[in-house]
Amino acid sequence: MPELYERIESLCREKGINITFLCSSCGIPRASLSDFKFGRKKTLSAKTLSLIADYFGVSVDFLYGKTETQFDDNALKVALFGGDTVVTDEMWEEVKRYAGYIKERENGNS
Repeated sequence: MPELYERIESLCREKGINITFLCSSCGIPRASLSDFKFGRKKTLSAKTLSLIADYFGVSVDFLYGKTETQFDDNALKVALFGGDTVVTDEMWEEVKRYAGYIKERENGNS
């Protein structure tokens, strides 16, 4: 099974959904992913990949395994600070520490 399909399945498991639900939510024919999984189709269209990436909030590069991080740090920096602010490494590390604190607090670990 191609790594691309395995990543899509893994994202579905993380979200608690199945491939059929994903396809329904994205307006993708279920057969296109089944055909890809079983090798009857060699690729997925750019549109299909874009819909899947958007649904999970990841990059297409992540789906392809070109990057191990699900999210593009630069896109997150722009979203958090706006495009006109220089984000230093120290600022970015502080944001990540704070996000970790919030996650722990919400999980009852603080």
